[in-house]
Amino acid sequence: MAKPLTDSEKRKQISVRGIAGLGDVAEVRKSFNRHLHFTLVKDRNVATPRDYFFALAHTVRDHLVGRWIRTQQHYYERDPKLGLDLEELEEIEEDAGLGNGGLGRLAACFLDSMATLGLAAYGYGIRYEFGIFNQKIVDGWQVEEADDWLRYGNPWEKARPEYMLPVHFYGRVEHCLEGVKWLDTQVVLAMPYDTPVPGYRNNTVNTMRLWSAKAPNDFKLHDFNVGGYIEAVLDRNLAENISRVLYPNDNFFEGKELRLKQEYFVVAATLQDIIRRFKSSKFGCRDPVRTCFETFPDKVAIQLNDTHPALAIPELMRILVDVEKVDWDKAWEITKKTCAYTNHTVLPEALERWPVSMFEKLLPRHLEIIYAINQRHLDHVAALFPGDVDRLRRMSVIEEGDCKRINMAHLCVIGSHAVNGVARIHSEIVKQSVFKDFYELEPEKFQNKTNGITPRRWLLLCNPGLAGTIAEKIGEGFLTDLSQLKKLLPLVDDEALIRDVAKVKQENKLKFSALLEKEYKVKINPSSMFDVHVKRIHEYKRQLLNCLHIVTLYNRIKKDPARAFVPRTVMIGGKAAPGYHMAKMIIKLVTSIGSVVNHDPVVGDKLKVIFLENYRVSLAEKVIPAADLSQQISTAGTEASGTGNMKFMLNGALTIGTMDGANVEMAEEAGAENLFIFGMRVEDVEALDRKGYNAREYYDRLPELKQAVDQISSGFFSPKDPDCFRDMVNMLLNHDRFKVFADYEAYVACQAQVDQLYRNPREWTKKVIRNIACSGKFSSDRTITEYARDIWGVEPSDLQIPPPNLPRD
Repeated sequence: MAKPLTDSEKRKQISVRGIAGLGDVAEVRKSFNRHLHFTLVKDRNVATPRDYFFALAHTVRDHLVGRWIRTQQHYYERDPKLGLDLEELEEIEEDAGLGNGGLGRLAACFLDSMATLGLAAYGYGIRYEFGIFNQKIVDGWQVEEADDWLRYGNPWEKARPEYMLPVHFYGRVEHCLEGVKWLDTQVVLAMPYDTPVPGYRNNTVNTMRLWSAKAPNDFKLHDFNVGGYIEAVLDRNLAENISRVLYPNDNFFEGKELRLKQEYFVVAATLQDIIRRFKSSKFGCRDPVRTCFETFPDKVAIQLNDTHPALAIPELMRILVDVEKVDWDKAWEITKKTCAYTNHTVLPEALERWPVSMFEKLLPRHLEIIYAINQRHLDHVAALFPGDVDRLRRMSVIEEGDCKRINMAHLCVIGSHAVNGVARIHSEIVKQSVFKDFYELEPEKFQNKTNGITPRRWLLLCNPGLAGTIAEKIGEGFLTDLSQLKKLLPLVDDEALIRDVAKVKQENKLKFSALLEKEYKVKINPSSMFDVHVKRIHEYKRQLLNCLHIVTLYNRIKKDPARAFVPRTVMIGGKAAPGYHMAKMIIKLVTSIGSVVNHDPVVGDKLKVIFLENYRVSLAEKVIPAADLSQQISTAGTEASGTGNMKFMLNGALTIGTMDGANVEMAEEAGAENLFIFGMRVEDVEALDRKGYNAREYYDRLPELKQAVDQISSGFFSPKDPDCFRDMVNMLLNHDRFKVFADYEAYVACQAQVDQLYRNPREWTKKVIRNIACSGKFSSDRTITEYARDIWGVEPSDLQIPPPNLPRD
């Protein structure tokens, strides 16, 4: 009987099969060696693993290029090198610096799904020279280092200088008989870099186009006298800074002028690119004098991913009215039909509100257009609700006050034909709270589109052992139709499946334990429950609630060491925005608790606390398949959706969570009895707000909570700096918007239920299988299909574009 393959062997087999699929092995060898010699100018005597990675990446890219070109045409009408360790080469690849939280990762999943569904879609963004910072932990504190992800180049991208476009800033506006002119502007060039986005086994390769800022050759030269040449050339950096670095805030608005420049830069370049493509198509009804834009919304859909690209609305109006000479009302109709807006947060501090004074200086014509849009909007509201001055104030795009501000979310709602939230509960909050007045005005434009994740990356690629186990039982169709996982439900009691799923999980845990021991020098018990809480550090995500539970467990072990405890390895990971003091203090608390717990001989391997340094996608791909318990414990009504919760569910972790975001739908799909749901619901939080939240009531009533809080406050976990966490405890007792203490009792009780189930591995694994079987809804393929049909007016296609080496029909 053949020995079964390990997870690592399955992964290598899949990888080698995939590379061999690029052509026959001899062709792959030839291409690989050609790139090693001619692209990298190396031979195998001097080549490094990074050279091999680039040679392999170029080989794969060559394979994609023919399909990439064919896709665009379609929209318009045993070798020693293969004996390399592919996992080692994969480790060399840098995480792309494209985003700083769930929003950027969601966009990547959507691009994967759009290509797999055969949609003629483009992803646009900024090619940041430095992505979100690399996080180092020094003496328990977060320290930021620059993420120089392009240091060694990027083998996947292709620069397109022939499509470079001008973007204008500053200047003045002149109204004349011929129309409106934006004059005396400062020009920055937008250089596109294209990255192929392959669909899954359908020969479709879509494009992600990222813009990089370049100074024109005459930038600032005219501002200097003769002799100022050197300074003028050095000042080119001022222009090129636009794409230098990603702002690392997640769910927090940073009102810096450079950030506004970034937002306009990507919008202005992208709209020029879209309009160029429209004009060159057969739909642009090319007239020698002017383009007919009536068909523009039929052929172009622009989805605004949160408010960051909100300037697309006034920019499209500027192009249509000022440049293309379209009548205002017609231009507004075209703009609304073209644009749609996705809201990703209800937190007030996250919603963009730009000072009017900044707009006046940077984008004077856009300020005029926004005022005109707002005036027409308020006239409409006033006609429907005569005399309701307060409603006009609430619904205005312009917020009056000491500093006049532009509410970008209001601009998005007014200028779009569809507005959606990203989980059912979130979309209801959007309608009933955040945009209540707008919903009353135009209820038909509000929708829900629950987020999803791509199963190709978040199962097949990161967890090939589990993917293989599932495929053996139900076939491979689930990779493009995740609802097929429901076929596992009748097999929940299948002993072979229970054994295989548990075995894959244990292999993943052993592999991750080895990584932790190597990186953190902490001995991990791979039989312990892997309790994982990874996401951006933010008060609303309530890492502090998790900390209180850890301290409670620690105190129980110390009180009665002989008692039987379910061993746990608690892992918390995530980055704090550099200017977010409380988030940085939360990291310090986690590391301080870990320092005490991990070195206490009484505790031993019953409890370990690890802060996962520099949490990012490549680390998520390792920790998520190894997790037993997924922490999704935000205050009800604060997390728009979450997608980490879906990744854990698909990879066989059970969820402990509140009824918030997509947790609600996960409980609905799998059955609430198959998750560990606890705590206040949205209506309970609202009732507590009305009554007045008093944290001291819980502190005084719950002895274990009081003990944990007092230990944190007194310096038990920070003996060298006893006052370190005093401000944090003061916040929890007196200023906690997210009501950590109110959910403590229910959370600790729910964690006891987790322990109880974990003692029964068979029943635990049966719940795991039920969760996996019921996670089909949370595919980004389903999400994108809904966007396509309900908002964009297009239909996904399973048509396979012919591969480049075959003649067209």
